[in-house]
Amino acid sequence: MSRSPPNAIQLRSVGSQGTMASLPQPSAVRNPSSHSWASVCGCPPWGLSCLLALQHILVLASLLCASHLLLLQSLPAGGPSFSPAQLLASSLFSCGVSTALQTWMGSRLPLIQAPSLEFLIPGLVLTSQKLPLTTRTPGNSSLVLRLCGGPGCHGLELWNPSLREVSGAVVVSGLLQVMLGLFGGPGHLFPHCGPLVLAPSLVVAGLSAHREVALFCSAHWGLASLLILLMVVCSQHLGARLLPPHPWRRASTSSTHTHIPVFRLLSVLIPVACVWIISALLGLSITPRELSAEAPWVWLPHPAEWDWPLLTPRALAAGISMALAASTSSLGCYALCGQLLHLPSPPPHACSRGLSLEGLGSVLAGLLGSPMGTASSFPNVGTVSLLQAGSRRVAHLVGLLCVVLGLSPRLVQLLTTIPLPVLGGVLGVTQAVVLSTGFSSFHLADIDSGRNVFIVGFSIFMALLLPRWFREAPVLLSTGWSPLDVLLRSLLTEPIFLAGLLGFLLENTIPGTQLERGLGQGLPSSFTAQEVRTPQKSREKPAQEYELPFSIQNLCLCIPQPLRCLCPLPEDSGNEEGVPSEPGETADLLPGFGEQCPGSSREEVRSQ
Repeated sequence: MSRSPPNAIQLRSVGSQGTMASLPQPSAVRNPSSHSWASVCGCPPWGLSCLLALQHILVLASLLCASHLLLLQSLPAGGPSFSPAQLLASSLFSCGVSTALQTWMGSRLPLIQAPSLEFLIPGLVLTSQKLPLTTRTPGNSSLVLRLCGGPGCHGLELWNPSLREVSGAVVVSGLLQVMLGLFGGPGHLFPHCGPLVLAPSLVVAGLSAHREVALFCSAHWGLASLLILLMVVCSQHLGARLLPPHPWRRASTSSTHTHIPVFRLLSVLIPVACVWIISALLGLSITPRELSAEAPWVWLPHPAEWDWPLLTPRALAAGISMALAASTSSLGCYALCGQLLHLPSPPPHACSRGLSLEGLGSVLAGLLGSPMGTASSFPNVGTVSLLQAGSRRVAHLVGLLCVVLGLSPRLVQLLTTIPLPVLGGVLGVTQAVVLSTGFSSFHLADIDSGRNVFIVGFSIFMALLLPRWFREAPVLLSTGWSPLDVLLRSLLTEPIFLAGLLGFLLENTIPGTQLERGLGQGLPSSFTAQEVRTPQKSREKPAQEYELPFSIQNLCLCIPQPLRCLCPLPEDSGNEEGVPSEPGETADLLPGFGEQCPGSSREEVRSQ
């Protein structure tokens, strides 16, 4: 096998037919301070996997508390007839189920499913139709819409109907995503998408949460600044410091254990634990009023716990907006996660399965009464980039922990004791990583082209301008028909959807060459500029990571012809001899674990 260029990334696929031989890694990859990604075989040890999963849970808790807190604050004064912790538990339960399905037979990427902010905006628009709006400015953050809570406003009687209507919208969005995936929607769109569609979406995804981050950090800027400082120091300044797995033991010359970049791998857990303890000692750990209530220790989520979701024309309109925005966000997550793991771009069949199973997760969340659906989480993908470690084992552990926590609202309530500045700081750092990866994708196209400069600038600026204008417009958009108002207000205030839509329209209507657009030789991929330079045999084994598990590959023969878009094409599966090969564990980004995992057998991979 030929030696890679000095800056190439070595990727090894575990469990496929015929294990690849060990490749000599360049010094840039072995240096933990390098910005290169070291992709080697094997999974992190179980102890480290649990710590990585715990960090993803903390990031997921930030999204969970942020989305539910902002939605519950928009409802009238009063409260529901149940504990808000049960809402969090039902949402966490559905996220766990969706995460397990996604990594097992969905896109097969180690993606964490979370209550995305793309569900929050239509939910706020839907609830804002009930009561007149007022505005307030919390601290030094941006304007936030609040519903009237005065004497003339209604209270308790509007809580349950409002939440039921939002849950109905979540069910509708899930059904639409299932249909998009089953009928191969991504397969029809991907050939027309390139770096100029993906990169603006990632940039806007990183910038779109700045209002929520500022809102939570403004509760105590000191704690937020301390957390951000510690995360930067641990992940960047101390990322090159290697420690042995057991520092209390005396090193042995014959030991095969590899030193681990502990500070980088725990760059979320260590800062959160430190700031959480400091805030508790200072008496600053205050649970938000909207999330504080007595909750049972054990609770089994089931449909119609508080009544069935309410399906109305307005809920249908909000559900359409949720489906379009969440699908745009999730497809961007697939491409971004594949790029970070140095895999080929996700094929259409993997994206179709991923969207379908995300839709099932949203349907489950809506039936359980949750006002938030499930979608691939940008902050968790940013965490993978920050930690430089991604594994299906970690994603499975996150799904299991979410299901267990979802069965105990009292345990979920512990997550609400995390100070708001900590939640804001975690979201701020992870969103910043997503923003930077969006900028790094521009080099795949000819960024010196005037055509491309216009597409990038126009897509990003308009995607940020329109939501701001609609939020602060003195007169709300009104067509005379409430469902159409909800649909337009929801779509026109979704930054990620606007960036993706504008980039897609401009990219495919303004003339430009394939090379100028970054599409290489016309392959339907957002990263074809890199893939074209990669030998075909080097791309075959990583591409197997997107295939279905070996145990259910034969089910593709039983799927009706219209739904064959969920399965790999015959020419995409199998090795050179024509024997279908089993996809292995997604390549981990942990330098040094390659020596601990000599060629794995098929039985070992199946057991994972």
